[in-house]
Amino acid sequence: MEKSLDIAIAGAGPAGLATALYLKRAGHNVTIFERFEEPKPLGSGLILQPSGLSVLADLGLLDDILALGSRIERLHGADATTGRTVLAVRYDAQPGGRFGLAVHRAALFNVLFHAVQRQGIAIETGVEIETLVVGERASLVFDTGRRGGPFDLVVDASGSRSKLRQSLNDPAEPRPLAYGAFWASLGWREGFDENALLQRYDKASVMIGVLPIGRPQPGAEKMAAFFWSLKPADVEQVRAAGLDAWKARLISLWPACEAFTSQIDRFDQLSLARYGHHTMRLPAGRRLAVIGDAAHSTSPQLGQGANMALLDAAALSHALAQADSVEAALETYAKARRWHVRTFQLLSLALTPFYQSDGTMLPFFRDRLVATIAKIPPVPGVLASMVAGTLIDPFRRIGLKEAHWRDHPAGSGSRETNFSPAGIDAGVADSPAQPRP
Repeated sequence: MEKSLDIAIAGAGPAGLATALYLKRAGHNVTIFERFEEPKPLGSGLILQPSGLSVLADLGLLDDILALGSRIERLHGADATTGRTVLAVRYDAQPGGRFGLAVHRAALFNVLFHAVQRQGIAIETGVEIETLVVGERASLVFDTGRRGGPFDLVVDASGSRSKLRQSLNDPAEPRPLAYGAFWASLGWREGFDENALLQRYDKASVMIGVLPIGRPQPGAEKMAAFFWSLKPADVEQVRAAGLDAWKARLISLWPACEAFTSQIDRFDQLSLARYGHHTMRLPAGRRLAVIGDAAHSTSPQLGQGANMALLDAAALSHALAQADSVEAALETYAKARRWHVRTFQLLSLALTPFYQSDGTMLPFFRDRLVATIAKIPPVPGVLASMVAGTLIDPFRRIGLKEAHWRDHPAGSGSRETNFSPAGIDAGVADSPAQPRP
């Protein structure tokens, strides 16, 4: 599309910021609207997969984020009682030198936000968007009654509680999931594998995890995302029993995690993440594109949330560049992302009961069968591609090329380690699951 468009982006999270960078680079006039008075990150840690890292590489930001994050080579999980390996996933099960990069959400936000500032992209803060009015062009209606616009296109990157998608025929409100998680960002402690996501399970009702997340900013101390799954409905009961009882429960399941629980002095240090599942059938309407969690959200069992949002941003930019009208671009965007999104949403929904549920049969089979099956080719490669976000090619249809990983051997936020699974206190870690939120 040769014409320069006036584009509004609702939300200054990773999805909105990445979209703004793409569209500004394409020559469009972009304004970001953010409900907070000051844009800021929400959450603790996440893993940037090869899919999301390739988007950052395309934006010229890969080296910036590598300098802050911690290279992840494997995900390893064990039963808390027996020490039995539940699932081991290694990125090197597929050729090409792929890896994940665990980061503090503040690191990802700052890298994107500073790039937006360098580009001089306008950001209007402290505004709550209520709805969208569409005529020949589109206008935003704020909670004060004021209108913004008109715009040729509005991009909804406002997250799973989006109000803008209500203007479509398929708002697809998230269905709350039974389990969420307590999480905290804590100081990193030696004795854990700095290149792995480690987790322990007690059936499917308890999941304790440690993820090295590098530094939130240059010069800061190394940190870990520490999390424990629980039902939001049980939070008050846990609080009433007291912090010492909660710590004792965790330490009884994983003694080594006292290195992190000892840093927690009050429940206020723990944030509660809640999860819901929804997938829009058509994440676009007249003058409106819906991306990221506003279009699709689920549990974190495959760790794809931020990565899917970054892919959406690249897909929308590519569609606008190729199409001769906004309407055609929105149709192209929806088609380009459809099967990748639906596949990973379905996989995440199917895996969730194995790792977060009250059932006993599914974790029983998980503990006894999955780790064995995972050793039989081609399963290791399939698991690696699931975690990497490449089980279905996410790149070709959105005009993106995967980064050449051997040019980036490691993030400088991490140090190389030579831990083996047996050397890490029975080797806890994750299955295809990622820390909250």
